Amino acid sequence: MNTPKTRDYQLPPKEGFVLTHFLTVADVRRSAEFYLRILGGNVVIEGEPTIIQIANSWIILNVGGGPTDDKPTVTLSTPQNPNQVSCFMNIRVADILSCYEDWRKRGAQFLTEPKDHRFEIRCYMRDPDGYIIEVGQSKNVN
Repeated sequence: MNTPKTRDYQLPPKEGFVLTHFLTVADVRRSAEFYLRILGGNVVIEGEPTIIQIANSWIILNVGGGPTDDKPTVTLSTPQNPNQVSCFMNIRVADILSCYEDWRKRGAQFLTEPKDHRFEIRCYMRDPDGYIIEVGQSKNVN
């Protein structure tokens, strides 16, 4: 896995909070490699869990597991059906066509090419565990 680039990571934040997204993954190393290679993330903490900073947000990657004392009825697992989702990451970009081509060349698997909608142009890609990630560019609407 890539080593962290030189940055001032604050764990925990010195004030306020940092919003992170936790993904239950089958293979932490494989998923981390995807987010580093495709989205240019930086490893903050490596191992289980692995924390990666991507742009102005963080993701936590860890394997699933059964209930714990602070979530006694919850079991974490990867998506069982990649065509049924309850949430997804949304990345807003300045130039969707450029990102689409660049990330596709790096190995990203997109569901479709970018599609033009009323207020945005968007497409979706999948990560190694089947999570979908929306990539969108807002349109200037007068």
